[in-house]
Amino acid sequence: MNTAQTIESSAQMRALADVHRLTILQRLMAERATLSQLADRLHHSPAWVRHHLLVLEKAGLVELAEIRKSGRVTEKYYQAKAAAYLIQQWVLPKSDKPLLIFCGSHDLALEQLTEMISKHLQLVILPVGSLTGLINLRQGICQLAGAHIFDKRTGEYNLPTLQQLFPDRSLQVITLAQRTQGLILAPGNPKGIAGLEDLARPDIRFVNRNEGSGTRLWLDEELRRLGILPAQINGYFQQLNTHAQTARYVVEGQADVTLGLHAAAFRYGLDFIPLFEERYDLVFQSQFQNALNPLLDLLQATYFQRQLQSLPGYNTTHSGEHIQL
Repeated sequence: MNTAQTIESSAQMRALADVHRLTILQRLMAERATLSQLADRLHHSPAWVRHHLLVLEKAGLVELAEIRKSGRVTEKYYQAKAAAYLIQQWVLPKSDKPLLIFCGSHDLALEQLTEMISKHLQLVILPVGSLTGLINLRQGICQLAGAHIFDKRTGEYNLPTLQQLFPDRSLQVITLAQRTQGLILAPGNPKGIAGLEDLARPDIRFVNRNEGSGTRLWLDEELRRLGILPAQINGYFQQLNTHAQTARYVVEGQADVTLGLHAAAFRYGLDFIPLFEERYDLVFQSQFQNALNPLLDLLQATYFQRQLQSLPGYNTTHSGEHIQL
């Protein structure tokens, strides 16, 4: 049995809220066991194990797998119903306003947009990176994603990835903005960093973005082009989820450089070396367009675009445009 299941019901969530029941379930995912065997391994009585096992069985997480008889002795072997369990359940506020979940690349303009529409729509933001955000959208974990994944083969942002991940879905793709990314450095650039090649210097401390983020995907491609191995970069495997977090690492002296948004460098009074401009798109399934209309309307409003242009490195020329997938 190698099949995984998703935890969906409140009864299953309550059953796993007890650390002892979680331990029993993990044991039974690894191998079948009797009450006596579980009691020996967990250093508790069979009656104690039976109490928790009944809760897990009632929640549909474990089952009686086999009954063995040897003379007058009957042994009942239990097992988990799945090889692994994935817990995917949001704890969300109760509100009269529509509530949608965003997963994707961290963006400073999106934070402003979310605040400005808060009277009409509650948008909960989970910054997980571009690729992870699109996968979450595919799996129904969120209703809106944000991405800036560059495809070197076509020279296009996002569309090749969307065509691969969503061949059977009706999607809307709308540009939020063009953004400038580059190296974020301590004020005055005391280490004299001039480009990506300097990341391999032994005296340079780097802090990276999380795997699956568009920034990380771009960096990895450039490092391959330059022939720089991740192991050559001090701090490559130290990763954070947002541009703000990595910029703060530089402010606090925990890193000499990171790769991120010009606007993040400006927010924290840091130096900046521009490297590339990218297109950041919002992606959602067509069925959620009505709920997202307050956000989409504001994105095209002149006063919001003026505010967006005040962020260094943001270009609103194509903000609000629909892109044909």
